[in-house]
Amino acid sequence: MREFLLSAPVTAKVLGALFVIVLANRFCRHLLVSVAIGALTLALWSGHSAAAMSQIAWNGLSDVSNLLLVVAVTQVIWLSSQMSATGVMEELVSTMRRLVSRRAAMAALPAVIGLLPMPGGALFSAPLVDSLDTDGGVSPQLKAQTNHWFRHVWEYWWPLYPGVLLAMKLTGLEVWQFMLLGVPLSVLAVGAGYVFLLRRIGAEGRTSEGAQQGASRRSDALRSFLHLVFPIALVIASYAAVRLLYGGLRHLAPNAPPMNRFVPMIVGLCAAMLALQWQRPLGWAGWRRILLSRRVLDMAAIVVAVLVYGEFTKARLPGGQLLVAQMHAEMAAWGIPIAAVIMLLPLISGLSMGLSYGFVGASFPIVMSLLGPNPPLRAVLSTTVLAYGFGYIGMLLSPVHVCLIVTSEHFRTGVLRNAAGLLRPAAVMLAATVAMHVALR
Repeated sequence: MREFLLSAPVTAKVLGALFVIVLANRFCRHLLVSVAIGALTLALWSGHSAAAMSQIAWNGLSDVSNLLLVVAVTQVIWLSSQMSATGVMEELVSTMRRLVSRRAAMAALPAVIGLLPMPGGALFSAPLVDSLDTDGGVSPQLKAQTNHWFRHVWEYWWPLYPGVLLAMKLTGLEVWQFMLLGVPLSVLAVGAGYVFLLRRIGAEGRTSEGAQQGASRRSDALRSFLHLVFPIALVIASYAAVRLLYGGLRHLAPNAPPMNRFVPMIVGLCAAMLALQWQRPLGWAGWRRILLSRRVLDMAAIVVAVLVYGEFTKARLPGGQLLVAQMHAEMAAWGIPIAAVIMLLPLISGLSMGLSYGFVGASFPIVMSLLGPNPPLRAVLSTTVLAYGFGYIGMLLSPVHVCLIVTSEHFRTGVLRNAAGLLRPAAVMLAATVAMHVALR
């Protein structure tokens, strides 16, 4: 029996481990335990020894980039809690309700946060979406799905996202070329989100105060909104400034080491917390509740478990071959057409890793190699839109996607049910990706 299981295709092992995570979470209702069981299942099924499993897990726990990711997620929770404790969240929701309807606001706020490529950023916008439902008329599951979907509408092309930058590098496309591919998909994602999610939210208009106010009062509300989102804007500005400054430094000193992708985000989040503390001072008692919150510890532990799971998806198999490369070899042996490989490899990588730069880094080198040397631009464009579109949807629906996990935890809803509720808009996006691929060919 053991030999039979170990001889199973790697593709089946990856999908089986994902199924174990979903099944474990359904019964134990504890995501940390579920992800840990899934990681152990993948490790054992892949044939890793106890020593190898310990080494792979330690590599994930000790990796500087992973540690900085945990720091960034922790800071997101701290800043979100600080904005709530100082009344910024409540005022932001109130101001947004004076400007647009509840339905529009539930999409706009996650989309604004989505311009900020923070890990687990859906956790930042989740309290805002929740606060908009003043009468409790929107189901927690619909709020979770809306928050998760609109949080990610920009990641098809927004160049601050690490996955987008990595895809540009691996495909050789210019920034403007990649953006031209992604912008139509973002527009369609907003439309699909409206049809399948927002239309199910009651079309409650602006508050009576907002409906009666004149142009000058709406202008005041807009200025108030811009003032309240200043901490978020500061994170984005700081992120861009740090990247530009360090890019200039590396231009002057080419031997300088590359900067970790999470450092600009950490700097920006620190700047935002300091600026908000200066604007609205919070006493030590308030800070102690924020810094020592059980929510912070629980979320950090879940992120660590997801990262360890991710290490097993990236690790070499006992035979020395990379897991994703083995999946590609299996698909080729099964006679799967190249176009299907271009779709399936990123899709499965996205489902198993739950990270955009994860599925891009794992699958794109193999996908682009299928084009041969010096492929024409049209072939690169059509392949890129197909591979990125499918990998992106896999990542969006992945049960180990940090944003899906944290938004499900906030609204106390099931990860699997939230993902299932997004299948229809996701299917629209996949169809659009295929149509763009065919048109570009």
